[in-house]
Amino acid sequence: MKETRPSWKQEPDAHDYPAAADYLSLIASPERVDSMVAALQEAPVVTRKAKDLLRAAQLPLLGDEDAHVAADLAKVRQGQALSPVLVIRGDMVKGIPAQIADGYHRVCASFQVDESCEIPCRIVAWDA
Repeated sequence: MKETRPSWKQEPDAHDYPAAADYLSLIASPERVDSMVAALQEAPVVTRKAKDLLRAAQLPLLGDEDAHVAADLAKVRQGQALSPVLVIRGDMVKGIPAQIADGYHRVCASFQVDESCEIPCRIVAWDA
């Protein structure tokens, strides 16, 4: 799919952190969620390729038939900046995949534009 390359905000949107907490609350204790979200808010923004984020998280690529992916692709076409992605680092030795705590649809939309698209992320460890 040919699209304009995504542009990115410098910082995640404020509502991304509660969204990340909602997701993480399904797989971690409340105390762990609080510490991970606090760490995400302080972590530096780094970039990672869309294809690598999906592989590390062991997630399937969602197509543009997904409403959220389609909405993000529309934002890309309109030149709207997307919010950086919030990631919890996996552990290869323990067989634990990375967790895209917020931004899975943005990763999928970006992958459809260019699988090597550099995506701004905040990444922290499980034990943050």
